[in-house]
Amino acid sequence: MSGHSKWSTIKRKKGANDAQRAKIFTKIAREIIVAVKAGGPDPDNNSSLKDAIAKARSNNMPNDNINRTIKKAAGDTDTDNYESITYEGYGPAGVAVIVNTLTDNRNRTAADIRHAFDKNGGNMGQTGCVSFMFDRKGVIIIENDKIDEDEITMAALEAGADDIEVSEEVIEITTEPEVMGSVRDALAENYTISSAEVSMVPQTMTELTDESQITAMTKLLDMLEDNDDVQDVYHNWDMPDED
Repeated sequence: MSGHSKWSTIKRKKGANDAQRAKIFTKIAREIIVAVKAGGPDPDNNSSLKDAIAKARSNNMPNDNINRTIKKAAGDTDTDNYESITYEGYGPAGVAVIVNTLTDNRNRTAADIRHAFDKNGGNMGQTGCVSFMFDRKGVIIIENDKIDEDEITMAALEAGADDIEVSEEVIEITTEPEVMGSVRDALAENYTISSAEVSMVPQTMTELTDESQITAMTKLLDMLEDNDDVQDVYHNWDMPDED
């Protein structure tokens, strides 16, 4: 069921309007800046930057934006310094939520994240309170356009993938985090990659049946994802199909 939740998130991003796309580009630009400052501007020698660029392209971020951000981060000593902080908590009915942020003001960010939880029937917990319920995995998504299941399964496993799940809409490939990039690059030679990133994959899913809880959980996710400091939100809610 982890793929269902992951793909639902991707569909939400694909359906984003212009303002939401601009916000997504801003968030990815932060990841690029942090990667360049940590490991330099050459993606061939900086796996974090290579992954950030792949994420940017899977979200249709223009190459000009990507290149401009890399050059700015490499040459501008006044570029904001961002700190990576992860928050954990519970949504309605105990849904587990992990929030990854990049922030230049940890007090502001902590207050904003806590407010989002409190406002929508949840509560922010201590570090480690829900992360044990997730596995850190590389997740590669390929849209299923009449792809031969046996062929892509063989190709993924030979490239180093751990698991592959095929549905009518997508093919989800799971890897260990450290080989996600190499598996992605191998598959990209013959398949169009929709998304490839290291994610927190839930071990079990939580279903919500109460309409008020569903509404509150949806608002919580929207509020978190709308925050400029939030990079990724992971949860174990078995989201209903939006179609």
